[in-house]
Amino acid sequence: MKFALAIHGGAGTLRPEDFPKAQADEARAHLQAALAAGGAVLVGDGSAMDAVEAAVHVLEDSPHFNAGHGAVFTHDATIEMDAAIMDGKTRAAGAIAGVKHIRNPISLARAVMEKSAHVFLVGKGAEAFALANGFSAVDATYFHTERRMRELRAVQALEAANGASFGVLEASDLKIPDKKFGTVGAVACDRAGNLAAATSTGGLTNKRWGRIGDAPIIGAGTYADNGTCAVSATGHGEYFIRACVASDIAARMRYGQHTLLQAASDVVNGSLVEFGGKGGIIAVDGHGNITLPFNTNGMYRGHWREGESAHVAIYRDD
Repeated sequence: MKFALAIHGGAGTLRPEDFPKAQADEARAHLQAALAAGGAVLVGDGSAMDAVEAAVHVLEDSPHFNAGHGAVFTHDATIEMDAAIMDGKTRAAGAIAGVKHIRNPISLARAVMEKSAHVFLVGKGAEAFALANGFSAVDATYFHTERRMRELRAVQALEAANGASFGVLEASDLKIPDKKFGTVGAVACDRAGNLAAATSTGGLTNKRWGRIGDAPIIGAGTYADNGTCAVSATGHGEYFIRACVASDIAARMRYGQHTLLQAASDVVNGSLVEFGGKGGIIAVDGHGNITLPFNTNGMYRGHWREGESAHVAIYRDD
């Protein structure tokens, strides 16, 4: 077996004219660093689980992506983060939502999988579990960036001007630069043929009422099964939940004998669009095949297969 790794940092309206070159170059460098971190694990015969966690750590620590340090603000100017991870070999999974003080939420999701009898913990309970299992809390200001605060103010100003409420006018509907659905993720196939998927997000700018999207929901935004594929999604979470995007791709492979490419394309560009959903996914199967379909202008993404050169991209034509 040869290893395979793919990552994403969000899909949406991503056009060269919207970004200073220096900003785009730095985002690409961080995508390369994430591939390098996950790839180093796989080169050393490490597990797919360790690889996706390592890759997502880099993306969570970057201010360019909506997870961890770069997470977007809620309506109340707080940060609430969600994450999930799944082991394709055992189909064990862990997920957390609404955490505010854990630097790398993906590692907390893995701890839930490995150190508890549960799959999904939220809010204060998830943070109490984290502290009881050796995690350190960081001050909420660690996650604050001026760029994300400007986005929140822009969203709320337009919301007020249009008399709209959340669910009608969201960050994804606004004509502002970097209009994207924020989430980061990684999928991997290691040399033993085992698969893993990991997804982490700050959710939607201006979200309120404890809103949770698809990223931490197993089968919607995150899924891994050695018999089919590993998937991490990015997009308007409400639609990805309703379409069960990640598990639907796997089901088409298992029961319809579809290839990874066919199954992923039919969901992202077919059934998801019929719902009105926008976004994309990254996926890998047990043979090391990779696909990264999206139905938006662009998606921060990268992939690396053993024996090939690593590649990162932002825009559709990259």
